[in-house]
Amino acid sequence: MTRPKIGIALGSGGARGFAHLGVLNVLQQENIPIDMVAGTSMGALVGAFYCAGQEMETMYRLARTFKRKYYTDITVPKMGFIQGKRIKELIRMFTFNKPLEALDIPLSVIATDIYNGEKVVFTQGNVAEAVRASISIPGIFVPEKVGKRLLIDGGVVDRLPISTVKQMGADIIIAVDCAHFHANDDIASIFDVIMQSLDIMQDEFMNRIPLDAHVVMRPNVAQFSSRAYTGIEAIIKEGEKEAALHIATLKNCIANWKESNHESE
Repeated sequence: MTRPKIGIALGSGGARGFAHLGVLNVLQQENIPIDMVAGTSMGALVGAFYCAGQEMETMYRLARTFKRKYYTDITVPKMGFIQGKRIKELIRMFTFNKPLEALDIPLSVIATDIYNGEKVVFTQGNVAEAVRASISIPGIFVPEKVGKRLLIDGGVVDRLPISTVKQMGADIIIAVDCAHFHANDDIASIFDVIMQSLDIMQDEFMNRIPLDAHVVMRPNVAQFSSRAYTGIEAIIKEGEKEAALHIATLKNCIANWKESNHESE
């Protein structure tokens, strides 16, 4: 291969994860190819649409008009408040009902097995089912049953799936981290309590581990709520700005790989 295989890890972040769109759009404008994607939670949702071949303009339009009512199908709470059937249909529609193995770009979707705490990586099968599992915020969404597994949000075990992109065979890894904790006293519902708790837990965990990626992008979205789908335009813009700051570094990584690879031949 005359160029490196480039993989991108799209992390969790709730509404802040729409910054992934801005990053992907800038990479596309700069003609930087993405050969593989691993996504957790919101990163899995955005990644699925992208890998299925959706146009950036279509994804931007969907993001700008996205409302919580699109996925809120309330059920009697037993294992969660939201059934998740609406969002599953949305995913199915926007991924053209393709299985994972038929996507334009290889995608790995991260979920968590609530029975044994294992990380579950989907690379084949139903896209909507896998992404629905990956976004299953504990206590909010009813867990997704897949085979004998009961699955919840992938961010519980792997907020930013860099290791998965590495396992997929990427030569250069880009990581996009949108799940930053920001002090917030606007806590008024059980949904707020759960989301804020996850933000705190994941932020603490991420601060303790090194990120093994060539380029790490952290869009400045901490000031936005991860649970309120407002300010989406501004969130996307932060993704664009962050990606633009790293283009030169990324192109240098690609050039260095080509030089090194050519020398080894």
